[in-house]
Amino acid sequence: MKFQKTLLVNISESALDSLYWKQLDELTERKISLPKDSSDILKELSDADCLLVNFGISITKEMMDAAPNLKYIGVLATAYGKVDIAHAKERGIPVSNLAGYSTESVAEFIIAVILEHIRNLETGKQRGRTGNYSEAGLAAREIRGSIFGVIGFGSIGSRVAELASGFGAKVKYWSREKKDTAFEYQDIDTLINEADFLSINLAQTPETEGFFGTERLQKLKKESVVVNTAPMELIDIDALTERLKQDDVTFILDHSDEMTKENLAKLSPYENCIIYPPMAYISKEARKKKQGMFVGNMMSFLEGSPANVVN
Repeated sequence: MKFQKTLLVNISESALDSLYWKQLDELTERKISLPKDSSDILKELSDADCLLVNFGISITKEMMDAAPNLKYIGVLATAYGKVDIAHAKERGIPVSNLAGYSTESVAEFIIAVILEHIRNLETGKQRGRTGNYSEAGLAAREIRGSIFGVIGFGSIGSRVAELASGFGAKVKYWSREKKDTAFEYQDIDTLINEADFLSINLAQTPETEGFFGTERLQKLKKESVVVNTAPMELIDIDALTERLKQDDVTFILDHSDEMTKENLAKLSPYENCIIYPPMAYISKEARKKKQGMFVGNMMSFLEGSPANVVN
């Protein structure tokens, strides 16, 4: 069994290795690839039964209604907040994501950027490159003995907790539901107020957008370091700007590619806001898992057992 026509949106040739493109081609009779801003998307959806999209691409009710034959939606990412999953469910269209493929990569990145910041590694590297081998004026602190807060305790959050605990931090977490874990659960506002380090690992949903507004951002502990590897829609940018002005917290993010130029311009002047490219998920191990799961999800659907369905 094969799909009759597969439409790919914003999935470039480099997104998959040749082995996985070959496997994908064997699963569909026809394949059409379009950029995210193409005016032909609705037209090409009219007879497509499979829709594949890259990270951050919106799939709206209008798009699904333009595709009467649509049977399957595959997202080349873990996040699926821009997909109208409720309407997809009404239509009986499974939406499959890539749950867990980058768990280790993202969790390690979170610990890495915290260490890079609190151990002043960038300054050390700059001195070494210029022949300045003095340690004078360098300051640092340790993770050990700190309160490390994890907000969102799915696969990534729980792995971050394990890694932070390995450094000797006292790990506490908040999630919409308490988990079966040895780590201590704490209410969200108390955790924000007490934590020396915070890792934000919430999925973007209508309920979590703007989760961190003025009240919560003002509760951040002085000298705390916050790492957000989730979409920035979770953060009220204007409220974050006001908090950064106080110059007593550090905010680190990596979803810069999804932000508007206006919002990036609001944050970039602050030295205590560290903006990375979208690189937390990048590792050779994660890339291999990502491709295999993406094509595997298609195979599972065609075999009658959809996998990694989020709706």
